[in-house]
Amino acid sequence: MSQYQSDLLRLLEQRGYIHQLTDAEGLDALARKQVVPGYIGYDPTAPSLHVGHLVSIMMLRQLQRAGHKPIVLMGGGTGKIGDPSFKDEARKLLTTDMIAANVASIKRVFERFLTFGDGPTDAIMVDNAEWLDKLEYIPFLRDIGQHFSVNRMLSFDSVKLRLDREQSLSFLEFNYMILQAYDFLELSRRAECRLQMGGSDQWGNIVNGVELARRVDGTQVFGLTTPLLTNADGTKMGKTVGGAVWLNEDQLSDYDYWQFWRNTDDRDVGVRLRLFTDLSLDEIERLTALEGSEINRAKIVLANEATALCRGRDAAISAEKTAAATFAAGGLGEDLPVLMVPSEGIRLGAACTDIGFTASNGEAKRKIAEGAVRIDDEAVSDPGFLIELAPGQERKLSLGKKKHGVLRGA
Repeated sequence: MSQYQSDLLRLLEQRGYIHQLTDAEGLDALARKQVVPGYIGYDPTAPSLHVGHLVSIMMLRQLQRAGHKPIVLMGGGTGKIGDPSFKDEARKLLTTDMIAANVASIKRVFERFLTFGDGPTDAIMVDNAEWLDKLEYIPFLRDIGQHFSVNRMLSFDSVKLRLDREQSLSFLEFNYMILQAYDFLELSRRAECRLQMGGSDQWGNIVNGVELARRVDGTQVFGLTTPLLTNADGTKMGKTVGGAVWLNEDQLSDYDYWQFWRNTDDRDVGVRLRLFTDLSLDEIERLTALEGSEINRAKIVLANEATALCRGRDAAISAEKTAAATFAAGGLGEDLPVLMVPSEGIRLGAACTDIGFTASNGEAKRKIAEGAVRIDDEAVSDPGFLIELAPGQERKLSLGKKKHGVLRGA
């Protein structure tokens, strides 16, 4: 039984989104009484967000599903500095034009997850450049800076990590947490925002904003963070050997996006179904109870639902059909041998030997010359053919009618 009374916190708790709350009882009571506008900020450091941002996007979606108002804050202002939280070094500074182009590109993905409009629970999108670009330094120091303790700021884990490693933390970056706190104050004033959400690495920044609103305006606002999401093997979710899993189609194909979810570790299926789909908890429980090779059915459902949300249902259907056609001869899943293809690629002859189809490169050359070797069911006659795959991308390698394997980009 949930410890919360409001639909909002019960939903977030049951699906695994809650890590820390500044005042759980107060937020629970407020969410029962009124529509709560809540925001999450996104700095436009690239043309697309990636799956590492997806927990927060889904949390905005759940906020709206529970009858509250999502606010998407684009960091057109803070993006000029870059969040130093848990980073080893300063971000590369972007020009105003680069930031504007990134904001325009990123905006598209939110329209798939949220309903925007003028209604009380419709999502809105704002850009903090609207107020940060107009700040005057001396008035800002006098009116806002006085409320921040440097001693306390130095105690936050995100700052301590850099200092403990004796890595430079510029004054520019140090100001980031003050600007983020000021964002919360501005959104409280402009949009009656009462909740800031974010990843666990944002806890210090969020607490600063909660305290600033109380000290300057006497307004009670709240903070909520999600757990740090890792894979079952301890690695950070969404990070691949070759880079990020992008949400925008022009950064990553629908098929490769679908395959990312299809390749989920058995142990992570339940968590990902709760966080990244709208399926009911009863349906998720049924799927995660599947055992052995049956769990692959749950992974396909996960891939379809996650892809449908981000890329559209047609993209999910198409990707599943492509996968089924690619692996029809050998079956999906763990029964196929997998060869990880390095970023520099691998020659076809070497791939046949490395995956175990042939005992030597000489034998591989003969089989290739005979037309017995196929990539995605198309014969390739050149043993020196270079196979290059994007990270997570998969292709079927076949020798004759009975030997099939998976080539997967590392």
